Amino acid sequence: MEINLDGILLVSAVVLIAAIIAARLGARIGLPSLLLFLGLGMLMGDSGLGLQFSDPDLARALGFGALVLILAEGGLTTRWHDIRSSVGVAGVLATGGIFVSVALMTLFGHFVLGLDLWIAVLLGAVTSPTDAAAVFSVLRRVPVPHRLRGVLEAESGLNDAPTVLLVVLASAAATGDQPHGAGGFAGLIGMIIFELVAGGVIGIALGWIGVQILRRVALPSSGLYPLAALVWTVFAYAMGATLHTSGFAAVYLCALLLGNAQLPHRGATRSFVEGIGWIAHIGLFIMLGLLASPNRVTLQAVLIALAAGAFLTFVARPVAVLMSAPWFRFPLRQQAFLSWAGLRGAVPIVFATIPLSEDVAGGTFLFDVVLVFVIVFTLLQAPTLPLVARLLRLVDHESARDVEVEAAPLDRISADLLQVRIPKGSRLIGVEISELRLGTQTVVSLVIRDDTPFPPTGRTRIREGDELLIVTPTTLRQHTEDRLRSLGRSGRLARWRERLEETEN
Repeated sequence: MEINLDGILLVSAVVLIAAIIAARLGARIGLPSLLLFLGLGMLMGDSGLGLQFSDPDLARALGFGALVLILAEGGLTTRWHDIRSSVGVAGVLATGGIFVSVALMTLFGHFVLGLDLWIAVLLGAVTSPTDAAAVFSVLRRVPVPHRLRGVLEAESGLNDAPTVLLVVLASAAATGDQPHGAGGFAGLIGMIIFELVAGGVIGIALGWIGVQILRRVALPSSGLYPLAALVWTVFAYAMGATLHTSGFAAVYLCALLLGNAQLPHRGATRSFVEGIGWIAHIGLFIMLGLLASPNRVTLQAVLIALAAGAFLTFVARPVAVLMSAPWFRFPLRQQAFLSWAGLRGAVPIVFATIPLSEDVAGGTFLFDVVLVFVIVFTLLQAPTLPLVARLLRLVDHESARDVEVEAAPLDRISADLLQVRIPKGSRLIGVEISELRLGTQTVVSLVIRDDTPFPPTGRTRIREGDELLIVTPTTLRQHTEDRLRSLGRSGRLARWRERLEETEN
């Protein structure tokens, strides 16, 4: 069979251009672009242009591959400083909260909706995890406190690992295939915990090894550093999955270590993996749109999706948050926002392909229910997140005013050159260079203003759009970045506010 490469490239380019336009449109109207990508895939599918795609095994494989890249991007672009205080509650939500949500959804699905027991379990399992892309494509426009944002970000990165194990084991049980080594419910829980812990250990170990290698190996091109970091995280997933542990836990934790280490060209790495993440999202949702068949969706599937979605949104998710967050002293207003901000996106639809590929009885019906569920409740929750944040008085304008820092190594003097961009609304605007107080060994060597570079004096005031070139010892780099970001949020009173927060905590 002759392959028309030119035609394939033409169609692929047109689809990608349309997806990029859709992403821009989604950002303007406040919707996660994933819905527009999904709609684009449906338009190309059997209910639109007629392209046929009905291979659940291939969809599952491609979906998992895309999730690996998405989790790698999430870990590599997440600042540990921003989520450190939120990891505890996020970890509880991503594990115990998931099990609470699945249990409540199972009871509701089986006893109220009349679903088969294993279909009810699978419905709860595939719809309980939140999706980072869906949440943060909306939260970028909603400046909420860093701790709250950190919970949502960390939860979205952590909850895929336990959920995929639960879905795989439940699918096996639904087909009568008892998982090897599992002895009843307690055995299943024990297996999930073991695989999570083992996968996490593999991810942390490989992350540490990757940091040591990338710090010491001088690659011939700066463009190889982002590629090496991404490939190493994929290696962590493959190693974890090959050893029958949680590959998703391994890839996220490995990426988190690499993303927060003092590695060369960290800014370039961040930009590169964000681009790869976008490609993964676009490809994933267009593929899922092709797999979906709107003509197949029945009224029963729609009604069950609406009932299950309402129960999860207004009962199961709030109960899971209520049982997790109070232990970490989260105010009720923040708990309410955590409940409403649990958006579902790629993850539930990808996970719904697992029972489909395992030939679970009712798997196709479950996929259709999950598809309707995600579309309807994303349309309900995403546009209202800014309003909910305002009503709960959680809008924190300072939380969005962060400086962008890129770094390149200066090996001969064991120092780093930081390139700091001053965004609109930053509290650094109007601050004099002498007021930065970065330390005697750290020097602001150059200011670039309106494309014109000049050496600053202590009395030079920082303006919006300035770029500062700062030379700092490698050992003080993290301190320098933390100081700059603190000033960007709180201005000259940064140290006083930090001490006040420490006193309050």
